Amino acid sequence: MSESRTQLAPVTRELVVGAPLETCYRVFVEEIGTWWPVEHHMVEGPVAAMKVEQRVGGRCYDVDANGAECQWGTVLALDPPRRFVFAWHVQPDWTLDLDPARQSEVQVTFTAVDASRTSVRLEHRNLERHGDGSSGLREAVDSPGGWTISLARLSDVLEGRPPRPLQAA
Repeated sequence: MSESRTQLAPVTRELVVGAPLETCYRVFVEEIGTWWPVEHHMVEGPVAAMKVEQRVGGRCYDVDANGAECQWGTVLALDPPRRFVFAWHVQPDWTLDLDPARQSEVQVTFTAVDASRTSVRLEHRNLERHGDGSSGLREAVDSPGGWTISLARLSDVLEGRPPRPLQAA
């Protein structure tokens, strides 16, 4: 069976952070540029902003210093402050494909543990949709330099610390 047809296990991460539910959702979605690793941007020049259009069908995109935009995701579902789902357009060769048949999905759920702590759970699923090379993409997002460091940086920002460098998985 070819790699493009082999179902791959989703990549999941879960952590409890010291911040209220609404804050976690807001920082993840509205302030994504504060914690997302600068090394993980798709624009060619220096990144000026990261944005998420908060509507189904909205873009997840980077803006470079010259104003050029690069869409790396599409919003699939929003349920503030509990759930955010987006299509992942990044391909195994680190190019972009806007064909929904060649996109995986990232679902992030936020569950209050108590008034000041929230469980953040991320599931990156349907990675096989990326076709040949999809197992390598899965390995990359499952590695310490993938979702692990990204969510650690999210936790840092939510808990009032500067986001750790990419190498500090």
